[in-house]
Amino acid sequence: MYLHPLMAALPPAERAALAECSRPRSYKRNEVVLTAGESTDQIYCVASGLLHVVTPGHAEGSEMTTELIGQNDFFFDLSIREDSYRSKQTLIATLPSSVYLMPIARMRSLCVRHPEVALGLLGLTMKRMNVLRDQFRHISVLPAEDLVMRVLYQLTRLAPVGPGGYDKRITQSVIASYSGLSREMVNKIMRTMESRGLVRRDEDGIHVTEDFVETDFA
Repeated sequence: MYLHPLMAALPPAERAALAECSRPRSYKRNEVVLTAGESTDQIYCVASGLLHVVTPGHAEGSEMTTELIGQNDFFFDLSIREDSYRSKQTLIATLPSSVYLMPIARMRSLCVRHPEVALGLLGLTMKRMNVLRDQFRHISVLPAEDLVMRVLYQLTRLAPVGPGGYDKRITQSVIASYSGLSREMVNKIMRTMESRGLVRRDEDGIHVTEDFVETDFA
């Protein structure tokens, strides 16, 4: 049974009870984990792989990727005061992913009995909010090339393949949606980056140069 680091210090009986009520699920690449408007009573914990969060826009039919959820990250409503909620976002497996569905009610009771779990969840919630805020700020101020560079750097951390690389199965469409750009623009920028030696592709993944990683976004 996968064990999130937040739960590692719990008494064995508590860990066993959480494992018993948690449901492991495997998702194929591009498979929908949770649909906007769907009610759920679960917290989604990524054991492996990568998910992305799609938020509907104000214009009809518009949407944007607002978060990337990697290993050991949770997805849940930012407030878990209730035992269930109706999702305002769609959660999709960017890569083949293993996800544990943990009942909100059980997590809430754990938080009451073990304040360190509550503090850990609060920390993860604050991290999500900060990343989301920073992402929108960068979209509003950075040139398109810098936006793409920043996302590629994030992917080398969230879906690493070798030194300075990320899983090549992550599509340019996801990168574009997360950058607030068109797929055509992302394709053009990445081709330019390849011609400048900032990015290279091989059979394992897409790699960015050490200088690019360390200088621009480390």
